[in-house]
Amino acid sequence: MPKALPENPTRTNGVVQDDVLSAVLSTIRLSGSLQFCFMPKGAWQTDAAPSLANLAAKASGIIPFHIVVEGRCWLKMDGAAAALETGDVVVFPFGTGHQLGAGEGGKLLIPTQDLPQKPWREIPVLRYGEEGPRVRLLCGYLQCDAMGFAPLGQALPKLIHVRTRGTEEGWLHSTIRQMVAEVDQPRAGGVSMLPRLTEIVFIEILRHQIMRADPGAVGWLAALVDPSLSRCLSLIHGDPKRDWSLEELSAASGTSRSTLAERFQAKLDTSPIKYVRDWRLHLASVALNTTGQAIAAIAYEAGYATEAAFNRAFSRAYGTPPAAWRENARA
Repeated sequence: MPKALPENPTRTNGVVQDDVLSAVLSTIRLSGSLQFCFMPKGAWQTDAAPSLANLAAKASGIIPFHIVVEGRCWLKMDGAAAALETGDVVVFPFGTGHQLGAGEGGKLLIPTQDLPQKPWREIPVLRYGEEGPRVRLLCGYLQCDAMGFAPLGQALPKLIHVRTRGTEEGWLHSTIRQMVAEVDQPRAGGVSMLPRLTEIVFIEILRHQIMRADPGAVGWLAALVDPSLSRCLSLIHGDPKRDWSLEELSAASGTSRSTLAERFQAKLDTSPIKYVRDWRLHLASVALNTTGQAIAAIAYEAGYATEAAFNRAFSRAYGTPPAAWRENARA
């Protein structure tokens, strides 16, 4: 069962871990989002798999979420089930198909097909059913290409389920309450405000999820609690433009080159220098999506001597050249 989300998660490696985590989370930008209010009554069920498959064919990094504002319902995914109640938030970092519902044998609802055409002046509210217990959810999709940065993706499960009940005075609960208010009491700018509030909630949930992960496992968090690896990662994230060598990283980490390489391979399934390259390419993808910088300038900041070399490396990592990736991301 998920635990209530604490306001101050415990650090596992002090300031070093916080620095690395902050560096990664600071690059997360939602390149798109959609929110709507879903209010069914009685027995009902939904199936998100077809809609998610359609979205995934058009864009990468699609992340569905649901916030239970009122009532109770069930969630099914990959053969497992969970009970959701007021204050619960569920996020699917990899767009995994899932079903929601209340009762048994209820009518299949497909709310995404009932959404009005954009642009919206107000957040849509979709009501279904006449009788029975009411469930109220704030639903939607986020688009976040940061999931393409492998160490971050590997640190996350298919489902993040947190409870905000018991944090009545906490800012997370207050932020969710503000999101609901933007739907209940539409004001000028509300359609623009809700995506920003959603981004804040999403990043906070990611932060807590990563810091709550099992430090004994392999992966990014395991690397952050390893003294040598955490120092190395802090250096990389602190100065990604520097032309790091294995010798420099190992010396600063207080270990030999072979030991550092072995620990990187064991915990992160990569090498220190490849991690540097992958992080630079991730930063380049953020720059492509959020700035008007010329690709040549982004290539130089990513450590590539020529734009052609950057194009080849980016295409291998992201499956498309930088110019096409920028155009698709902005579309």
